[in-house]
Amino acid sequence: MNSLLVAALAFFGFILAYRFYSRFLSDKIFGLRADAVMPAHKYEDGVDFVPTNTHILLGHHYTSIAGAAPIVGPAIAIFWGWLPAVLWVVFGSIFIGAVHDFAALVISARNEGRSIGEITEDIIGPNARTLFLLIIFFLLLMVIAVFCLVIAKLFTLFPASVFPIWLEIPIAITLGYFVYARKGNVALWSIMAVIIMYVSIYIGTKLPLGLDMLGVKPENVILVWIIILLVYCYIASILPVQYLLQPRDFINSHELYVGLVILFAAVVYVSFNGGGNFVAPAINNDLAGAPSMFPLLFITIACGAISGFHSLVSSGTTVKQMDKETDARPIGYGSMLLEGALSVMAIIMVGAGFANFSAWREVYNGWEAAQGAGIGVFVKGCGFFMEQMKIGNMQMISHDLAVAIAAVIVRYVVEELAGDFNVKFLTKRHPATFVAAGTAGLLALAKGGGAGGMILWPVFGTTNQLLAGLALMVITVYLFRKGKGAVYTFIPMVFMMFVTGWAGIVGLKNFIGKQDWLLTGISGAIMLLEVWLIIEAVKVFVNLKKGKA
Repeated sequence: MNSLLVAALAFFGFILAYRFYSRFLSDKIFGLRADAVMPAHKYEDGVDFVPTNTHILLGHHYTSIAGAAPIVGPAIAIFWGWLPAVLWVVFGSIFIGAVHDFAALVISARNEGRSIGEITEDIIGPNARTLFLLIIFFLLLMVIAVFCLVIAKLFTLFPASVFPIWLEIPIAITLGYFVYARKGNVALWSIMAVIIMYVSIYIGTKLPLGLDMLGVKPENVILVWIIILLVYCYIASILPVQYLLQPRDFINSHELYVGLVILFAAVVYVSFNGGGNFVAPAINNDLAGAPSMFPLLFITIACGAISGFHSLVSSGTTVKQMDKETDARPIGYGSMLLEGALSVMAIIMVGAGFANFSAWREVYNGWEAAQGAGIGVFVKGCGFFMEQMKIGNMQMISHDLAVAIAAVIVRYVVEELAGDFNVKFLTKRHPATFVAAGTAGLLALAKGGGAGGMILWPVFGTTNQLLAGLALMVITVYLFRKGKGAVYTFIPMVFMMFVTGWAGIVGLKNFIGKQDWLLTGISGAIMLLEVWLIIEAVKVFVNLKKGKA
């Protein structure tokens, strides 16, 4: 099948979903009001709580949830076939992921800007709150540790990316200063910032930088990059959000927008010139040792369809900057559809970005090879389409520095858990941030080469999607209490709980078979926490039913 037809149908579906389904949720189910007082105004402090222009916050939120994940997941899942990958991304985004992100943002806005974990206490109970926060803390430690490793490897593999990525920090600070402190024209300064960024990308190709130039030994390069990134996490997560993270993500969002437009234009051009067909099978019947597509497809493709991490971004940072309640629709629902669009393009790049099936099969010659696929295969696919346009080999490197967002959220979680256990000094910004970055650093350094996070990575996918199911559970109980449309989150909740429970059992069997007792214990503990939280939620449902009776 031609990839242009797939892209056009997917994008048309996203447009219809935003136009009709998101409006239905906004107006009929949640009843959003433009005059509702937002936490950003109520608790404005110039650091975390900062009322922000809708367009700027959309870019900040979109870049915080997007990055490498919506590319890497499809690059692996394409091994099962491009059709199930596309169907999961499109329908998962519309009916599960976007609803999850949007609802988490709305509920947090109506609960003083607290995180989804903290809100759990009011909606389900205090035990559920602490359990939820512990799962969140564990998940985010893995995110920071592993993303630092991934980014360090990208810096090493693509030295041309080093200059533009780090130059973006002073560019973002300058943009934040002139927009907020000097009240400058947002459009003018934003355009200038984006232009400078693209110039820096060109300079980066002519001026590749590496730590070896500073005398760092090759065997220590990854480790040193990880330490640098952890220091960046600490600094970025304590600075006022409008002076670094927000403008940086705003700039990045426009790079993503431009990238999507260029890729779609390439697909259009190639398709109208006789190419652009999928060479990967629609459904792969030669799985070569791969695990069953069910339930692992729904775990492998996370951010492109639904991700529990998104509920943390929505309720952890974005809500503290939201100017009006009605902004939740474009920011919460719309951003997830944009991420779905990015995943669709990723599927096309890794499924149609080869000359023929034989070339595709050389890369995807087995499940082990598929697991090693990722940004590299995506870049090659992009290069294939660009070459057809006679533009040359365009390397689109996804430079995801969103670990800083994770560090901010971990800081909030540390502060909340410290309050639970009466550890008062950890409720402060600097100690909590130090614990957040420090524990992630210890995890990263627990194994040679900074690969400590990879020890726990096999349980990340299931834990992340479990978090999405738990967030949907909290949202469902909230709607059930209000007597409004709980079915629209109840069905996605049941589905996510089912697939994560199934995947958890599969993973547990594998860990036991390999006699990996560390992962067996962690996986078993997470599943027990899931069961405990479900029991707590069921108790609430039963009590509400009795109350109505």
